[in-house]
Amino acid sequence: MGTSTADDLSPVFEAMANEHRREMIRELALQPRSISQLAALRDLSLPAIHKHVRVLEDAAMVRRRKIGRTNFLALERGPLRRLQAWMDQFHPWWGTREESLENYAEYLSNDPTSSEERS
Repeated sequence: MGTSTADDLSPVFEAMANEHRREMIRELALQPRSISQLAALRDLSLPAIHKHVRVLEDAAMVRRRKIGRTNFLALERGPLRRLQAWMDQFHPWWGTREESLENYAEYLSNDPTSSEERS
């Protein structure tokens, strides 16, 4: 699997941008749930929860399965793995602000073109 670009992940970022959907993802990471269970956990109406479910489905983050008259959702971990892989590219620069500034200063001192640009 190649590294995902931010554009590839736009639906995942959109899905994760909402607090209710992040909570739904957290709940579904524990176990599959019915749509009505998710609505009750978030104290949302069924129409509201269905809108959130559509966003998660558009991002391929959940899988729906109908058993009888009840729709159950399960978390699809692939999009979260792609998001994690994308975020991992920034790991070498994470740290405190001072560490980041020190890393950048060291980078500039080792880059022969940086002294020309500052002149």
